[in-house]
Amino acid sequence: MHANMNATTAAARTKTFRPQKARSGTQGWQLKQFADATLGSGSLKKAVKLPEGEDRDEWLAVNVVDFYNQINLLYGSITEFCSPQSCPEMKATDEFEYLWQDSESFKRPTKMPAPQYIEHLMAWCQSNIDNEQMFPSRIGVPFPKQFGPQLRNMVKRLYRVYAHIYCHHYPVVIALGLEPHLNTSFKHYVLFINEHDLVTGKDFWGPLGDLVEGILNSD
Repeated sequence: MHANMNATTAAARTKTFRPQKARSGTQGWQLKQFADATLGSGSLKKAVKLPEGEDRDEWLAVNVVDFYNQINLLYGSITEFCSPQSCPEMKATDEFEYLWQDSESFKRPTKMPAPQYIEHLMAWCQSNIDNEQMFPSRIGVPFPKQFGPQLRNMVKRLYRVYAHIYCHHYPVVIALGLEPHLNTSFKHYVLFINEHDLVTGKDFWGPLGDLVEGILNSD
């Protein structure tokens, strides 16, 4: 996290997922250092912009991996409060329920409890990040044509975790002192995908539309 979140405690509570790290010496690692330094300056609006002369796909990849890590830690911190009993459906508000689908075990949209949905989502993200064909880590290796659509799909699905946390676990987030971390992470996420046109239409934001509008109008 870009605030001093207790990452060790959060990771210990996370049952399945392991944070991803850009490997030292790679282009991604160098861009990660730039992103962290820019975030440290306090300007999120500046931090989301593509550095001059850098590859756009590489910049998108580094930042989406960072969002995955942030959400991983945030959800890991509140996972004991998100159970099949407390959250039998993967919902934001009642109007927005999310069904899981993938190319292997769930080929049709499938209703499931929130923790099961999020576990499948994080494992799916991790498998994409670990896939060198999709997320190449070596300098000079081009990103595939399907990288753009798959990245947008990752962005869309990660948003659902933010939405679930805000709509169902915000009191716990406040009680644990994680509110600044969640708000900063989500603001960074919103400004980044808005800057790079990674989603289309206001309908995407659905349950958090008012919060997103406030972020975009205030920064």
